[in-house]
Amino acid sequence: MTATKPRVALFVTCLVDMHRRSVGFAAIRLLERAGCQVEVPRAQTCCGQPAYNSGDRKTARDLAVGIVEAFRGYDYIVVPSGSCGGMLKHHLPHLFDDDPNLRAQADAMASRVYELVSFLTDVMGVRDTGSVASVGTVTYHDSCSGLRELGIKQQPRDLLKAAGATIVEMAEPEICCGFGGTFCVKYPDISVRMVSNKTDDIVATGADTVLAGDLGCLLNIAGRLKRQGHAVQTRHIAEVLAGMASDLPAIGEPRR
Repeated sequence: MTATKPRVALFVTCLVDMHRRSVGFAAIRLLERAGCQVEVPRAQTCCGQPAYNSGDRKTARDLAVGIVEAFRGYDYIVVPSGSCGGMLKHHLPHLFDDDPNLRAQADAMASRVYELVSFLTDVMGVRDTGSVASVGTVTYHDSCSGLRELGIKQQPRDLLKAAGATIVEMAEPEICCGFGGTFCVKYPDISVRMVSNKTDDIVATGADTVLAGDLGCLLNIAGRLKRQGHAVQTRHIAEVLAGMASDLPAIGEPRR
């Protein structure tokens, strides 16, 4: 008897939808290769993190109600972003602390939320996605939410190594890039100093490409590298693991 494929909902994220849809397609390719039935709920919206971080709990809660409903009934909810994944898994349920019924529904949803690479390795048992796209030597940036809220550290490195990638580590891969969602808007001078420290660390590795699992971090890093005149390419790990990177411009480069 053939086992039933897990029914997985892809939470696309706003940045992927607006700036890098190839990340979403790469995520679908990886999930389907892992044996999942993948769906993209049309009713999904922003995870509410910008409003939540700005103190606008009403807007965040209104969005959360729709998210809980849109993602009801799936076996898993997978997000190609540690930041949005952390919001859905750890923060969204607290928007309903005053409503036991909605809090229970949000908790049930949160228990099924996983970041993409973590889901592939920790849930589906994927150990090798096949040969990665040729991007030269790579270095990996550990995004704050993915690392500290979701425990994502070794998983992407293991998949990259299994697929034959050459990884050179930064001196401080776990240090924040300075994006932080609305942080870079509220404190631009501090943000620029932080991302400059990050790009200095990246360039010092001699790597051809910097990878991460959060598009916000990658857009921030790519912009700073370009303004500084560095040739290091910036890519989402999903695109590399799915073998799509060689067919796409790096983040921050003009579309072909």
